This record gives sequence, structure tokens and C-alpha cells, in this order.
Amino acid sequence: MEPWPIMAWGLMLTAITGWIKAVQSRDFTEKDIVFLHPSTTPYPGGFKCFTCEDAPDNYECNRWAPDLYCPRESRYCYTRHKMSWDGNTVSVTKRCVAMEDCLETGCSDMDHEGNRECTACCEGNICNMPLPRNETDAIFATTSPINESMQPAHSPTLLLFVCIIGLMLHSIN
Repeated sequence: MEPWPIMAWGLMLTAITGWIKAVQSRDFTEKDIVFLHPSTTPYPGGFKCFTCEDAPDNYECNRWAPDLYCPRESRYCYTRHKMSWDGNTVSVTKRCVAMEDCLETGCSDMDHEGNRECTACCEGNICNMPLPRNETDAIFATTSPINESMQPAHSPTLLLFVCIIGLMLHSIN
């Protein structure tokens, strides 16, 4: 047998061994996982929002928005739309925010420059695609309850409790 095939196999095995050692010696980070598997979230419930600061219009904002996951402490997508008196867009700002930044949505009156701002928040992956243009659009839209205490009481438990109290009061009389 000629020495070339044996030498080629030896070089190839040496290269593969070196590559395996290099791969095994480096730990993957969250950024690596997201880069290699874009559909994989860096944490459970991870989501993305369109993100821009003072873009000239919605198209430019959405077109150039970085494709990054929101930080863990944020839960909503925020949009601020600044319009001139005739309804033309002056600027668009979009970002990931915590609930505190979503408590005052709606539209403002005209300012001294004749501009009006409408802000909206939404919950969900890239849900802030459209712009709020009026009071109907400028809302805080959630898909889950904001506060667990706002959920109605469990009626079977409440009914059972009322029945037991009623029976106790009836037996006393």
C-alpha cells in the first residue's frame, strides 16, 4: 500500500481529534444557543419585540429592528408613535418594557409643536408591529391576567364555605 493514503488518514484523524478537543473545551453561552438555534429562547417564555429609537416611520423601525430576545425582566412590547397635526408620522420608538412602563397608554393632546403622541403596549412575540394612531389603538393589550388577585374567586369553594357557615348559624338558633 502506498504511503499517501495512510498519511492522509493520519492527518485527517489528527485534525478531527484537535477539532473535537476545541469544541469540548468551550462552554456554550445563551448567545451561542440563540445564534445556532434562532427558534430556541434563551429562557422559558422568552420573546422578541420590534426595537427602534426615534425611527422616521414604522417601516424603517420594523425593517431595521435588531432580532434579539427581550431581557428577562421585561414582559411587554412598547410603542410610542409621534404624529404631526395632520396624522403624518414624526417618529416611532419601540422596545421591550416591564409592566410599569405600560400603565399609561393612550394618546396625548397636541403639544406646542402641534404633535400628538400615542403609546401602546402588548404581550406576545413581536406583537408591536402596527402603530397606535388613536385611542382605539393606543391600549395595553395582554393575553394573561396582570395580577393573580384580580381573578374571580373559585365559586365551588366559596359556595361550600357559605353553606358551612349557614349550617353552623342555623344549628345555633
